[in-house]
Amino acid sequence: MMRSPPPPAPQQQQQQQHMNYGNPYQPQGGGGAEAVHPAFGGFMSDPTAQMGFQVGKSAVMAGQEYVESNFNRYVNVSALKHYFNVSNSYVLNKLFLVLFPWRHKPWSRQQRIASNGQDGYFLPPREDLNSPDMYIPVMAFVTYILLSTLLAGIRGAFHPELLGLTATTAFGIVIFEILGLKLGCYLLSISNESQLLDLVAYSGYKFVGIIVTLIVAELLNRGGGTGGWAGWTVFTYTFLANAFFLLRSLKYVLLPENSSDNARGAMHTVARGQRNRRTQFLFFYSYIVQFGFMWILSRQEAGPVAAAT
Repeated sequence: MMRSPPPPAPQQQQQQQHMNYGNPYQPQGGGGAEAVHPAFGGFMSDPTAQMGFQVGKSAVMAGQEYVESNFNRYVNVSALKHYFNVSNSYVLNKLFLVLFPWRHKPWSRQQRIASNGQDGYFLPPREDLNSPDMYIPVMAFVTYILLSTLLAGIRGAFHPELLGLTATTAFGIVIFEILGLKLGCYLLSISNESQLLDLVAYSGYKFVGIIVTLIVAELLNRGGGTGGWAGWTVFTYTFLANAFFLLRSLKYVLLPENSSDNARGAMHTVARGQRNRRTQFLFFYSYIVQFGFMWILSRQEAGPVAAAT
């Protein structure tokens, strides 16, 4: 079964890594009073102090294990690390791909077979340009919120509630989009272990095009917001680029290969009909839904000076 993150390290190995950190305050090497820093005045060699440090170390490790065990119930930390495993070259190439996806080939993700020779997983973003990541979506999400309020302040349209309103709107759209995708995948019987995190990552790439739209429209319209021919021209291009990028990238998530597709007879007919419905859903999401979301997020009103002129 294919999955995005590599297999998590065994529990015994994780515990061994924690034990290897050691106590930074414990004397190393020869030990005794000679290894103690003079600034402590021999305090570290006191048995009571040593016992206190050991108790504190045990308490910190117990608290860390408790937090990790409870946090892992809701969030797969090892899977999240996979999506943030990026490099500088990957970020630059991925941004270029999101904005100019027209001639990119191939779109298939690279895979690696596990050590058991049966299970496999997709390569991390650092090693595969087609792999989804969460670094760019998170950074673009935060940049969009700050940039929107900054441009509003430059145009003289800033008010204290704008920052919270922009963040709430953007976060609400992302949540609504993910829920809609999950509902569509459920109705179309699409299952994938890493599907949710992949959808979260892909839903954030739209903010890259929105940021470009805001900046270019602000420069061309000179404080007139994202309206006018300049704003709509830039918005149309970034929307089409994002839609094409999602259409090709989400194919492996929403249109996974199924063994029943190769079957014959009635099973082949059902698989073909279901594949057509999935294709229609993918097109509807990539173009119709994305147009509405990107239009809402990229709306910028003109400032008082620009409106007066």
